Amino acid sequence: MFELNKENFGAFVAAPRKEKGLTQKELAERLFISDKAVSKWETGASIPDTALLMPLADILGVTVTELLMSRRMDANTSIDQTGVEEVVLTAISYSGEEQQKTFKKEKKWGYLFLISLLLSCIELFFTWQNNFFSICLFTVVPLGFVFGIYFCFFAKTKLPTYYDENRICAYSDGMFRMNVPGVAFNNSNWPHILNVGRIWSLAAMALYPALNYLFYYILPDSIWPFLELYITLPLILGGLFIPMYIVGKKYQ
Repeated sequence: MFELNKENFGAFVAAPRKEKGLTQKELAERLFISDKAVSKWETGASIPDTALLMPLADILGVTVTELLMSRRMDANTSIDQTGVEEVVLTAISYSGEEQQKTFKKEKKWGYLFLISLLLSCIELFFTWQNNFFSICLFTVVPLGFVFGIYFCFFAKTKLPTYYDENRICAYSDGMFRMNVPGVAFNNSNWPHILNVGRIWSLAAMALYPALNYLFYYILPDSIWPFLELYITLPLILGGLFIPMYIVGKKYQ
């Protein structure tokens, strides 16, 4: 069976890109992806998703077959049907491997969510045993739980192509709505935005109860209940939307 050599593939992509005077960033922009993805292709760390093969080949001025075989083919050179099928099957199989890797990465967030939920339950039970009740505490933790369920289990890991083709600053998925002013959602920054949401959700569940109780224990009884709302609200909201804005703009 035909074997795709990632190093040869990367070198073949780099050659026509340089011939056409394109930088990695310029090629990435035309494909609506990050320049880091192009760099990974050319260093042999990964290969493109099958959906990108045709537009990539078109930009580089080669055929998809030449792209997969990592060599130029003469006009008189032909490949029999078996050879074509092997090339196509190889592309599909590598795409499947990449999807499996993505699934494993996403699966870890599910385990982290369950661990954070367990820690949160233990911490809330401890605060209840010590007769400590807080409006912010019983607001932030449920918010982290709800957002965590979405970001860790139900959020789409890839946006529709029209997000890459247009500047869209709002995202909608069923009942979930998100709008980060000044940030256009696309498949370059979406994975990073998702990770911010996941980390924030887990921290809200597992870390906030402990930190809240620590401040309550350290500060006088009359001070922390008064300061809690004014400190917690900006900290919690800022801790979610500011990092989302930063990574959204950085990888946009």
